[in-house]
Amino acid sequence: MSIIRDVTIKAQKYLDDPDILLFVGARQAGKTTILKQLQEQVVSVRREAQFFLNLEDPDFRALLNQSPKNLFKIFPFDLSRRAVVFIDEVQYLKDPSNFLKYLYDEHEKQIKLCVSDSSAFYLDQKFKDSLAGRKRIFQVHTLSFAEFLRFKGQEELWPKRTRAPLTLLEKERVAQFFEEYMIYGGYPRVALAPLEEKKEILCELAYSYIKKDIYEGRVRQEEIFYRLLKILAAQTGQLVNATELSATLGVSKTAINAYLWVMQKSFHLALITPFFRNVRKELTRMPKVFFLDLGLRNFFLDNFTPFLKREDRGALLENAVFCQLAKHRENAEIHFWRTTQKQEVDFVIGEKEAFEVKVNPEHASLRVLKVFKAQYPEIDLRFVTFEARLQEYGKIPIMEVWEL
Repeated sequence: MSIIRDVTIKAQKYLDDPDILLFVGARQAGKTTILKQLQEQVVSVRREAQFFLNLEDPDFRALLNQSPKNLFKIFPFDLSRRAVVFIDEVQYLKDPSNFLKYLYDEHEKQIKLCVSDSSAFYLDQKFKDSLAGRKRIFQVHTLSFAEFLRFKGQEELWPKRTRAPLTLLEKERVAQFFEEYMIYGGYPRVALAPLEEKKEILCELAYSYIKKDIYEGRVRQEEIFYRLLKILAAQTGQLVNATELSATLGVSKTAINAYLWVMQKSFHLALITPFFRNVRKELTRMPKVFFLDLGLRNFFLDNFTPFLKREDRGALLENAVFCQLAKHRENAEIHFWRTTQKQEVDFVIGEKEAFEVKVNPEHASLRVLKVFKAQYPEIDLRFVTFEARLQEYGKIPIMEVWEL
């Protein structure tokens, strides 16, 4: 049996609800596996009828594009009892919103739908408001560090699993696993692969699966798209200036913004905006860029060097913190704080938490942090680092990146 994902555990409690369960995330992040895990739950525990359909199959796709009713030609439903239908890659239908709406409205009590979608731009383009109140969306990230430890058979090392503090030896082991996680990322296949195969799998992910996103995002200049990904990988944690990027790559600013949109909607990177209590100001400032998987970021840099030997370890650690925040504080708004004098705090979460990321917190400018604390005394500010030597610096607590 496959290793259980956190999203699977979260979704199981909604199998009794009539809502359509929609799983969205990057290709190869594990959506099909999650559907299969839920299918196993339906078969072995709930003893309900179930059917699985992959819409990469053109024959099934053609039938359902003709009419949603053709689902009853594909599977032998007994409408006197409830069945759960799992549909992988639902975005390939011409009108998935209408298809799902019809089945929900006509057969809410007989058919429970669990579906996956590999690109969020289909949510914008193909999923209409007609599904409002009928669907529950689950974001499928690549593995969180907790899941990464589970895949490695080391779940007992997850600091939040037990109340007992980790021993020094356990902390060393956690640090070793987190370094691997920072270097090769959290794609399930990569996490399970031997070290010598990880780069090859990341290459396949980059050039086979992102190629599908390029095609479906209607990107005309594939080479420019990949060059932009490489530039952004080298600029992790920096401000994104679309005008400068357009001059560097010799394309219009409109094209750059379109490519950035496709990259975000395909779950490869995220742009975060500055923190202001005035929302209008927030929307007019340049964002920062972060990759949603560190292995993919390091592939485009062609840099799999161990953490302490890297020249970009500060940027890598900052991106690792972003990934932790994105996966463990899923519904929170993530921003950064930056003044006109270029005083900066790396991450502000809602209006409750702030994190300054430093390889060596002792080298931080306490003067800048005092400015932030004076302006926002109600926000809890902490340092985040990798293998901390101190518990605090300048009366600001220091925490390990894996503790986020």
